Amino acid sequence: MDTGVGRRIAYWREHRGLTQADFGRLMGQSRRWVQDLEGGQRQTDPRLSVLQRAADILRIPLERLVTDPAPTQTAPPGMPPDVAALADSLHTRHTLTPADRAPVPLPALRRRVMFCCQAWASCHYSAAARDLPAVLADAHTAAASGSAEAAALLSRAYQLTASLLFKYSEPARVPGAVAADRALAAAETSGDPVAIGAAARRVARGLIHQKRHTAAAQYATASASALREDLERGGPVGLSTLGMLYLVAAVGTTGTGRSPAAVAQATERLREAAEVAQRQGDDDADFTGFGPTNVALHEVDVLLRLDDAWAAVEAARRIEPAALAGMGRERRARHLVTDARASALTRRRDDATQRLLEAEQLAPEEVRRPSVARLVQDLLELVPSPGADLRGLAERCGVRP
Repeated sequence: MDTGVGRRIAYWREHRGLTQADFGRLMGQSRRWVQDLEGGQRQTDPRLSVLQRAADILRIPLERLVTDPAPTQTAPPGMPPDVAALADSLHTRHTLTPADRAPVPLPALRRRVMFCCQAWASCHYSAAARDLPAVLADAHTAAASGSAEAAALLSRAYQLTASLLFKYSEPARVPGAVAADRALAAAETSGDPVAIGAAARRVARGLIHQKRHTAAAQYATASASALREDLERGGPVGLSTLGMLYLVAAVGTTGTGRSPAAVAQATERLREAAEVAQRQGDDDADFTGFGPTNVALHEVDVLLRLDDAWAAVEAARRIEPAALAGMGRERRARHLVTDARASALTRRRDDATQRLLEAEQLAPEEVRRPSVARLVQDLLELVPSPGADLRGLAERCGVRP
């Protein structure tokens, strides 16, 4: 066999984040078959139908496997400086211990934490990242007095830090998990079930980012069960915390790939979240955006993660525009990116570009993230003649056409 075909298959398989076992399963073959195919050790050239199926799975034109050399990949941008500084601040001594810092009055600390939450919800990630190191340091000082409210504020600041760092994928995975663990420790000190549940959700997210999906789903589900009675007594904030635990559990169930068990578990977690959402309504409680619409947005994400991009596109189209417009800016922008991924996978590449442009207009920092830049790069490679809109978006994302 032409070893160039095997090398191209290996390149695009790795580019899509698939192991040889993953690719073999999707092709209906063994891992050894994939090894032989990529190594050029199979005795005959693969049939055209086999190459076409490989191209479909890898989401590239057939010509890329037959004639094109593997292109040089442009590395997507990493963390912005302010976000990188926030990650570094987690390892500085003044953040971990109160030292000689003067205590900050709790009302002032509460206002500063709230400002960071509002900056996050508005997708001003760098603004939140600039303030958080000092907020964390002052919250540690306040919590050292034994105040339960100060401990809850410290947990909230760490929760926000974790969520912000998780936006930046691989470079921020470890510091994000560190922040999530500290958020949970502070929440448990506070004794506040809402703080504990919200921090537990970030820990589950951290497990997902570490590719420990089964552990994430089990942990989020167990946390929801353990805290349910207390959270149900907590009014809208408690219900939103409970519902979000079920939603992150639904995402966690998708990590092992599509299977009847994964589909059933994800469906059950979404159903449990929907039941809570019916009681909660669409009122945004505690910056979660939880409610029936957010459950619908997670359904789109879950379907996409379960390799059902067509169903994800259909689910996205069922969401009423007015309901989506009522969501916070961060949640809307994130959904537009998910919709763009589903559109790209279903060969609706113009739609994908349009969704990304809408997301950029709404929240430029959301579209500058590394994972979104990689999607833009994929579109550049998949579209035969990229238009000015896509090329301009790529340039703004730091991706060379």
